[in-house]
Amino acid sequence: MKKLGILCASLLCVGLLVVGCSKKDEESNVIKVGATPEPHAEMLKLVIDNLADEGYDLQIVEFTDYVTPNEALESGQIDANFFQHLPYMNSFNEEKGYHMVSAGGIHIEPIALYSKKVDSLNDLSDGASIAIPNDPTNEGRSLLLLQSAGLLTLKEDAGLAATPFDISDNPKNLQFTEIEAASLPRVLDDVDGAVINGNYAIPAGLVATRDGLYVEGSDSPYVNIIAVKEENKNSPKIKALVKALQSDEISNWIEQRYPNGEVVKAFN
Repeated sequence: MKKLGILCASLLCVGLLVVGCSKKDEESNVIKVGATPEPHAEMLKLVIDNLADEGYDLQIVEFTDYVTPNEALESGQIDANFFQHLPYMNSFNEEKGYHMVSAGGIHIEPIALYSKKVDSLNDLSDGASIAIPNDPTNEGRSLLLLQSAGLLTLKEDAGLAATPFDISDNPKNLQFTEIEAASLPRVLDDVDGAVINGNYAIPAGLVATRDGLYVEGSDSPYVNIIAVKEENKNSPKIKALVKALQSDEISNWIEQRYPNGEVVKAFN
């Protein structure tokens, strides 16, 4: 009986070990990615089946802001996120002490100045109200856009983190309101103009090349990336994810879905 008890206990341990290993293997095949809805989550949905063919279960977690997906990544709730460009991620790392890196660039969403009150830059009146993103990186990006449009001049050392305090010349005396990026389409009726990121402009029905008073050039350094924690950059499932998104299927989808250049691919 004693030997039988030992045998049963051994079999139980083996059974638990097998179940434990199976669960661990199952979890290792899950790729949980946080993304803003369009175009990021839409792209991810296109590669679910492709990744399934390689044995991976892609799970998409949608976010509507620029902070929570990075917090979720740093805390390990998700494996990667897909919503931000490299300058924003670097700024977030520096501010929060996070350890995110880029696993690969996917596309560019040109930022643009929009207005429902005027039809051209020349029509902006003295003292016009302009809404811009309030996060450090996209605020700087919006001011660089306005400088490129000839509406203002920034101090030489302002850089990518420019704020309205870095404006050295403002001939139209533009008045700036700093607003959370996701809310910018909703305030467009209340201001003379707003600089809006592509992933918030697109769901609002805004087309940069059609509705924008001024659009960022195609040489933009603000490439949207797959962000991961540093130690996971070279993991097989992250490499599989990036490969799936840097594919001909995604390239063709971008060209067909955004023929007016609202989204531009950033891979060969």
